[in-house]
Amino acid sequence: MSDPKELFDAAMTAMAKAYAPHSDFPVGAAVRAASGAVYSGCNVENASYPEGWCAETSAIAQMILAGDREIVEVAVIAERMDLVPPCGGCRQRIKEFGTEATLIHLCDDTGVVETVTLGELLPRGFGIDGR
Repeated sequence: MSDPKELFDAAMTAMAKAYAPHSDFPVGAAVRAASGAVYSGCNVENASYPEGWCAETSAIAQMILAGDREIVEVAVIAERMDLVPPCGGCRQRIKEFGTEATLIHLCDDTGVVETVTLGELLPRGFGIDGR
């Protein structure tokens, strides 16, 4: 496992750019691809709730745009809540590009507090290739 501080820093920076006027709940996320590259994203809300994007979704979109296709670890942070895990939809999005062993780092404003696997957060999840 690599040092998750780089992911934490990227997620924290992304959270500061969140567009969350409806919920006042800024979230940042960062994903590390199998290539080692880090991609970050923030939540982007919309008045037509729930049509906004979660931070994890934004980070995954950046990863795909860059040409990477495999997630090995994720960091998530929210300004107003300690240890916010990815929502159910984002767990499935992570599963699309990860495995049960994909690491999910849950962060507060000081850094990574807890690390779990995607398999722990999404037991019996399914992917395009059955993994």
